[in-house]
Amino acid sequence: MRTFRLVIACPDRVGIVAKVSNFLASHNGWITEASHHSDNLSGWFFMRHEIRADSLPFGIEAFREAFAPIAEEFSMDWRITDTEQKKRVVLMASRESHCLADLLHRWHSDELDCEIACVISNHDDLRSMVEWHGIPYYHVPVNPQNKEPAFAEVSRLVKQHEAEVVVLARYMQILPPELCREYAHKVINIHHSFLPSFVGAKPYHQASMRGVKLIGATCHYVTEELDAGPIIEQDVVRVSHSDSIEDMVRFGRDVEKMVLARGLRYHLEDRVLVHGNKTVVF
Repeated sequence: MRTFRLVIACPDRVGIVAKVSNFLASHNGWITEASHHSDNLSGWFFMRHEIRADSLPFGIEAFREAFAPIAEEFSMDWRITDTEQKKRVVLMASRESHCLADLLHRWHSDELDCEIACVISNHDDLRSMVEWHGIPYYHVPVNPQNKEPAFAEVSRLVKQHEAEVVVLARYMQILPPELCREYAHKVINIHHSFLPSFVGAKPYHQASMRGVKLIGATCHYVTEELDAGPIIEQDVVRVSHSDSIEDMVRFGRDVEKMVLARGLRYHLEDRVLVHGNKTVVF
């Protein structure tokens, strides 16, 4: 069913829900899902509504025009999206395939409602898997001594394919600050939970030697500060002394791909609202 997704963040005050609900009711808008959150610490209010598109007398542009006075009255940071317009996604990967393969499978199985425009990688290892899905694959090598040309090409490809979201599916390069700023809250990354305790090579080996009992992963938006952007989703699995290093690596890969897929899905469904360096996920 085609819906419009109305997402709002604004300073909290009396009457916000009533005003929005009255607006929708006055136009016979049929709300199929409604979520609200009032953050007492920041004094901000967050809202997400899904409205049946066929219940409204106008399209999305007319909706924007009609709703604009209310948005101005309440100083709203808001957006309205149409589920009929699938978001365009660019995936980026290096050599590890588990996150990329999982996202491609979910897309192929219609679990992710999006268009995958292309895959960009600094290695050529995953080309055959990607092209089997009929998706363009771009090999953009990164010279450690001069990374600027490679990221200029990455930026060009992202623009060329009109990406609305970029997903780092175990892409093992640090994006330059200007790219992070240009696509703020539009680049999604994943990292394991061993940071910052076990940095560098072989974190699972380091963790095993310390006898860790939990392995987890964090899905977050990319910012200029490495692995410190607003968190979208997290999860953990328990491990014990009887689990080998190979077991722990397998568990870690499983939780990474699950958390990344959920985080991307939340983003695609307009469920993530960013305020400062914190998220509200409906």
